[in-house]
Amino acid sequence: MLKEFKEFALKGNMIDLVIGVIIGSAFSGLINSIVNDIFMPIIGLYYKRH
Repeated sequence: MLKEFKEFALKGNMIDLVIGVIIGSAFSGLINSIVNDIFMPIIGLYYKRH
């Protein structure tokens, strides 16, 4: 079973999955930063007036 998993992991499927997760994590952090640092202050100013 370990041999089969090793063959599967080295085929590229596992490596592609890991790279996708890493890129997804980085993109998630970027989006959270943009929302919290740019959009939320603007929305806060709008609601502060009303």
